[in-house]
Amino acid sequence: MEKVKRNPASLKKMVEAFGMEILHRGRDFDTAVVTISDVNRPALQLVGFYDYFDDKRLQILGRGEMRYLDRMTESERTRVFNQLLSYPFPAMIVARGMDIPAELQAMAEKHDRTLLRSPDSTVDVTSNLIDYLNHAMAPQIARHGVLMNIYGQGVLILGDSGIGKSETAIELVKRGHRLIADDAVEIKKVSPHELVGSAPPVLKHYIELRGIGVINVAKLFGMGAVKESSNIDLIINMVPWRDGEAYDRLGMETQYTEILDVKVPSITVPITPGRNLAVIFEVAAMNNRQKRMGYNAAVEFTEQMSKYFTARNDD
Repeated sequence: MEKVKRNPASLKKMVEAFGMEILHRGRDFDTAVVTISDVNRPALQLVGFYDYFDDKRLQILGRGEMRYLDRMTESERTRVFNQLLSYPFPAMIVARGMDIPAELQAMAEKHDRTLLRSPDSTVDVTSNLIDYLNHAMAPQIARHGVLMNIYGQGVLILGDSGIGKSETAIELVKRGHRLIADDAVEIKKVSPHELVGSAPPVLKHYIELRGIGVINVAKLFGMGAVKESSNIDLIINMVPWRDGEAYDRLGMETQYTEILDVKVPSITVPITPGRNLAVIFEVAAMNNRQKRMGYNAAVEFTEQMSKYFTARNDD
């Protein structure tokens, strides 16, 4: 059973990633985490309705909320913010770089709640935060294998240790393709139908070749030979050739491998001495891309053969 991880998002890293201005730094700012990818615009809370209020979400104040607050008296704003900021949400974000009411600053300091400001529009702040948090908190597993970007296709190469995954990867790098991860691939489910793979920080850009040792691909071949992450579009299973084993020779039916409940197209490539695996993997990536675009050579070939034999029988 694979161990699936869900890591919360660091509030501090999120603020750094978006370059937000810190108006008040809560005492837990350095250690605070966000555990829910949804955000909330507290319009109902400004009028005192707190049923179903989720205080684990980031709170965003946009132009509409600020215009409503402008219509209140100072005492009303103090009462509203005193109640709202008493809830332990990770942070409140003011969008559009707007000036904040003095009462908001005072209540943020009173309750020691992190208060941030972003120059972006409310819509951009909301959508960008949700996208960032979905990626940061996506379900994650680790797989033994190699992840390459071949002709724009993320190809996950799997197989037993010593079968030649890294050797094939280095040949692909020499042919102009890009390495994402070797030996250990961290895989995240960033949407119901999308997997993204990357290397653990300690292994990034490194590849191990038996007989040579560990090399740094970025320094040996240049930064153009590596990539930080990639979608996983195809899985190639490397297996030793076995006489008498039935291998797919037409490719009529697409096989799938399921990772984190996402089905990814997969093929099995038997390994024998003399096979140019780098070229085979290039062709597999291009063929997978063609299938995604709606063309299947195996189906076309079968239809042509059927028409040919039908015509011969009619003669």
